Amino acid sequence: MDMVIKMNIEDIKVNKKIKVVFMGTPEFAVPILEELINNYDVRGVITQPDKPFGRDGKLASPPVKKIASANNILVFQPLKVGDILEDIKGLDIDIIVTCAYGQIVPSSILNLPRLGCINVHASLLPKLRGGAPIHRAIIEGHSKTGITIMYMNEKMDAGDIIAQEEMPILENDTASSMHDKLSNLGASLLIKTLPSIIDETNERIKQDSSLVTYAFNIKREDEKLDFSKTAREIYNQVRGLNSWPGAYCLFEGKVLKVWECRVTNNYFPEKFDGQITNIYDDGIGVKVSNGEVVLTLIQLEGKTKMPASQFVNGINNNGDLIGKVLD
Repeated sequence: MDMVIKMNIEDIKVNKKIKVVFMGTPEFAVPILEELINNYDVRGVITQPDKPFGRDGKLASPPVKKIASANNILVFQPLKVGDILEDIKGLDIDIIVTCAYGQIVPSSILNLPRLGCINVHASLLPKLRGGAPIHRAIIEGHSKTGITIMYMNEKMDAGDIIAQEEMPILENDTASSMHDKLSNLGASLLIKTLPSIIDETNERIKQDSSLVTYAFNIKREDEKLDFSKTAREIYNQVRGLNSWPGAYCLFEGKVLKVWECRVTNNYFPEKFDGQITNIYDDGIGVKVSNGEVVLTLIQLEGKTKMPASQFVNGINNNGDLIGKVLD
């Protein structure tokens, strides 16, 4: 589905008469909020509560809150968004825009603004509904993804589609690089789409339920490398979890994070899956079901990230690594 709004951002006129509440939390949502602040009257921002961060457990504000506070915008951080219904009513808003907020929004709020409640989602819906669409697109080996602007309802990412724009996933893209690309794409597509929503000329297309797939949040078991998979599957998993939370295996009982790897054409039928096959100039070869991957950027438990070659050089006799098995 190609539903790109044919308009340049430079052609958008600032409309401070339109009153907006924005709901979002992580860094991904920051460019979207910034564009709304530049173009519309943002009356309030709703985000998740501050959470403990780091070893000292100090409370840290969500990135969206920091932007709102820097622009003197009213910030709400309810445990349940339904608890601030009356506060939202008091802002006399026209539209609610959400992006990666982190809570289900009840109908009492969805039905409040006259122009509705719209969401910026990082996939080409109905594919990859859920909280980890960027990670899952790469892990599953998709060649493209994109941004969907949609109306919200009480089901997860199931509302009518207003606009979409595709973006290719390149061979060396990671979750981190796609995060930044899609965040900026989301901001530009939203600003190009909002005028049609405001004058009520926008498209409204129901999602095809037969095409629905899900991108559930990443769990610990999703991070564990399984060397009985193919080289391509492992390569996609590693880059799909970079830079958060990271793929891992076990080396001599310790967690070994794998941040980068590459695929070779070598094949070692006599070795076990997960067995170290060779030491290369740039890393550690590991046997997988259909060949070999080379781990090039790793992080042993308790250590910092380092090139695998540096890790190898720190071992007295790196030849001792060959034949060892990564679990």
